[in-house]
Amino acid sequence: MTLPRLLLFLVLPLYILDQATKAWTVRHFSEPPPGSFSSNDMPWMIIPDWFHWIRVHNQGVAFGLGNGTTWAPVIFLLVPIIALFLIRIFWKKGAFEHMLSKLAVALLLCGIFGNLTDRLVQGFLLEQTKDGSFWERLSQGYVVDFISVRLPFYDKIVPASGGWWPTFNVADSCICIAAVLLFLGGLKEEQAKKKAEAR
Repeated sequence: MTLPRLLLFLVLPLYILDQATKAWTVRHFSEPPPGSFSSNDMPWMIIPDWFHWIRVHNQGVAFGLGNGTTWAPVIFLLVPIIALFLIRIFWKKGAFEHMLSKLAVALLLCGIFGNLTDRLVQGFLLEQTKDGSFWERLSQGYVVDFISVRLPFYDKIVPASGGWWPTFNVADSCICIAAVLLFLGGLKEEQAKKKAEAR
């Protein structure tokens, strides 16, 4: 499958889903108070004690690392841009030949575009930064996280979590699935090369 088809039939629908769910979250939950990263509103309990819908701001990376720092919004705004540039280079060089690898790249693009959009836009939508300068509002950019799930035995690994996995979103899910597919695609490509050499 070509990159344009992947963009049209996989990346675009998932990107729209990601942005629509985030927009719904921002609209229906109040923004966190200054100095906090979670809304004070009660979670929407889709499946009580297992799957909750909440509003969390993530300026950093996975597990909220970097939240509240001055460097995180800048660094994590640049990282996805660099990643997009590298993906383009590797795609042109034919690094993603197996279908699994191509699907992984499509999911990765969705994840990058989804979270990058947040970092570029969300800081300008905050009520508490509406009177700030352009750069102040851009530096307050964050990723909207809303999916909160409780995993069996996770409280044994991280007792302070109460079993709740760090909140994430559709874009994050795409990136995680992409990582698995890239690994599997790499294995498939390696096996194909070994078979070709053995002939």
